[in-house]
Order: sequence, then structure tokens, then C-alpha cells
Amino acid sequence: MLFYKFQKIENPESFAKEHLKFCKKLGVLGKVLVSEEGINGSISGTTEQTKEYKKFMHSLKGFEDVFFKEELSEDHSFTRMFVRLKKEIIRFEKPVDMLNKKGKYIYPSELLELYKKEEKFTIIDVRNDYEYKAGKFKGAINPKIKTFRQFPDFVEKIKDKKEEKIIIYCTGGIRCEKAGVYMEEQGFKDVQQVHGGIINFCQQYPDTIWEGRCFVFDKRLMTNINQTSPPISECELCGELCDLYRNCKNHNCDKLVIMCLNCEKKMNACCSKKCLQEFREHCSQKAILKQGRKQEIIL
Repeated sequence: MLFYKFQKIENPESFAKEHLKFCKKLGVLGKVLVSEEGINGSISGTTEQTKEYKKFMHSLKGFEDVFFKEELSEDHSFTRMFVRLKKEIIRFEKPVDMLNKKGKYIYPSELLELYKKEEKFTIIDVRNDYEYKAGKFKGAINPKIKTFRQFPDFVEKIKDKKEEKIIIYCTGGIRCEKAGVYMEEQGFKDVQQVHGGIINFCQQYPDTIWEGRCFVFDKRLMTNINQTSPPISECELCGELCDLYRNCKNHNCDKLVIMCLNCEKKMNACCSKKCLQEFREHCSQKAILKQGRKQEIIL
């Protein structure tokens, strides 16, 4: 489940401690960020556990209307549970009045209708570049940013679009919420965000105007949306069409890379020949150290 809410929290430290205590008692796994501006979380658990979690969240003052984006999975999407205290629930590093302002929504059915009618609008992906590579809405602009903190730099480049109808989107909605308010503060006249983000849209209208897959920040890396459509991304090593993201096995690199199964086998899941060499050297050193420990025990 993905969720967020911009809502003033008077004592975020105490809120975070109580939240973690409840989550551990319930047995759910995931990542929750808490700050004075609200909460941002991703949770995995059984049907009963997630029902109890939603009930708990909706019982908190100010969080009665939290909207959960849900997906079914055969296993946990996370390996542990933590709740962290942050300055922002989505890091932006620009002052945005999220407690007194709210983004404007366009609902999935309305967005689909815009495409069908071929109305004039600009659609912008506010996610990171490596997320855009894996999947996007048809015709969406790629800001080519590595982190959300770079989005204001992109906004500077499109000031000529202030009078245009602009649609923005992200995975679950939180980045759009802040980006939309920021753009309005910068003078953009008509900015709307896709309600519930990519996850919500593709659950309602799969295999329509979304191309490829959707990157997620848990151990799955990719969601199962649009299972019948072909991938739009390519293996970064051989160029074959592929939608499998993985981290380079060389821990000194750990780069996110799109890699097909053949290249994964050939390269030991390393993103380059240099990383493969470093990985093999590291494995050899570990083997030598391990053998040395065995000899010491024998002696």
C-alpha cells in the first residue's frame, strides 16, 4: 500500500515512535516517513493486517481521509519495518506551503478522455529519469532529473508554458502534490495532477495510455501493471527490449541498471566489465580470507 497526507503534526518525534510501535505489534513491513508536514508511507502485509493498518490511520485526527493505493502481491514487498523522522516527507529543499495549499486533481477517467478527444495539453513526468525509462504516459515529457530536488530547475526551463494546460504525474501522487503547488506558486495557471498517480490509473485502465512498466521503491523494483504490453526500455548492456531493473552486484557501484537475463548471467549481474572485474576480485579476497580462517582453526 502507498499513501501520504500533508497534515500538520505537532510532535512528529512522538508520532513516529508510536507509529513504529503499532506497526511492529501488527506485524506489517515497510517504510514510513514522518515530519511536521505529514506522513508518507509504503506498507506490505496480509489482507487482515492492512485492513487494521488502514483503520488505525483513519482513526488519527487529520488523517481520516488518507487515500491508499493498493496492489496484490504473493510476498512482502519489504524485508523490515522502520519509521523515520525527516524534515520533509518528500525531499524538495524548496519552501512550498503544503499545509495551506493543495494540488488540483484530474481523475483517471478524465485523463483518458483527454487522450481520446486529442485535446491540447502538456503532460509531464515528475519522477526520476531511471523511472521514466521503464514506463510513461504516451507523449509525456521527461524532465531528465536524477532526484526530485532537481525538479525546480526543470520548472525554470519551461516558464514559456505558464499559460498552457499541464498534467503532471508520479507513482503514487506525493511528488505531484508538492510539484503542482510549487508550479502554481511560480505562476503556472493550470496545473493538474493525476489522482492516485500511476498505480491508481493503471488499476482502473490497464493497457491504454500507459506504456511499459512502473518502477517502485521496494524490493520488487517493478510493478505488474500492463502485463500484456511490451517493454519500452532496453537492456543497457546489449540493447535487447527488457524491463528488468536490478542493482549492480558490485557493491562499490550498486547502480540501478536495466539488464536482460542473458546479460545478468554473462556479467554476474554487474553493469560493466570494470564492475565485473572488481566483483570477482572481491569474491577472491573473501575466499582467501575464509580459507585462512579455516587453516587457523585446523592449526
